[in-house]
Amino acid sequence: MKSDFEILEIAKDTIQKESKCIEKLLDYIDNDFVSAVKEIFNSKGRVIITGIGKSAIIGNKIVATLNSTGTPSIFMHAAEAIHGDLGIIQADDTVICISKSGNTPEIKVLTPLVKARGNKLIAMVGSTDSYLAKSADYILNCTVDKEACPNNLAPTSSTTAQLVMGDALAVALLHCRNFTAEDFAKYHPGGSLGKRLYLKVSDLYVKNEKPNVSANTPLTETLMEITSKRLGCTVVSENNNILGIITDGDLRRMLNNKSVIDTKSQTAEQIMTKNPKTITADAFAVEAFTIMQQHHITQLIVTDTDNKYLGIIHIHDLITEGII
Repeated sequence: MKSDFEILEIAKDTIQKESKCIEKLLDYIDNDFVSAVKEIFNSKGRVIITGIGKSAIIGNKIVATLNSTGTPSIFMHAAEAIHGDLGIIQADDTVICISKSGNTPEIKVLTPLVKARGNKLIAMVGSTDSYLAKSADYILNCTVDKEACPNNLAPTSSTTAQLVMGDALAVALLHCRNFTAEDFAKYHPGGSLGKRLYLKVSDLYVKNEKPNVSANTPLTETLMEITSKRLGCTVVSENNNILGIITDGDLRRMLNNKSVIDTKSQTAEQIMTKNPKTITADAFAVEAFTIMQQHHITQLIVTDTDNKYLGIIHIHDLITEGII
């Protein structure tokens, strides 16, 4: 067993070796990369990514990244391709073949079959003198000097280089498509990230009750309104024009300050906080969280564009939806 110090040094050495390989990719971004991006961008078909072994695993990840950023993609395992899955490839598709050596038996069988169908072939390869590289229309050079593995055997630096090259390709295409945050949300509607980009305040506040009292409502009734609506507050308004807000926190602070509270004579107007924080119904829910966080509050008054009172959004609504 290695010592704690040795384990830390091994980890740091691995990261350092892989980071150098990634940095070297900068020298390999050339006109072939530009041509590959343009080829995919202008294509009417999909991107078919293929590979075998660890390169296949990286290929699946690149497919996921491309799909999530607006470039339709499918993974086709190189070994399965030559046993029937070649039918996945359609006439307008662009094929990206990932291989460190570019000389594996499956790649040597698959490559001429792709070329015979007339599809453009992009090689993401670790050897520019390989069979794959020489057969390809465009080369994405992922050459590494040495694997991070001490025996120079386990795919480490090479797969990291492939992954980074795939990200560079996906991000370049993303920019070419002017892919926006709103576009991204369309492909991620179920996750918390997607919800941050599309969920509106109007989607949430309507699920809550609408606590409301008038300016001259006695404190006793005001307390009942706060308690019954279960949002920890009530708005004070007249004809939906907001005058102020009263929270259970306001009431606790009054008691802590030993203020004299006459529940019979005091009215909502006398204890309310004027100019409360508000948010419009068409704002994104994540904006509501930002305001709550900045002002250390747990609820916001929701208004329409004319500043009329619509309802309340509570921090629990945001937690339930996974916004925070």
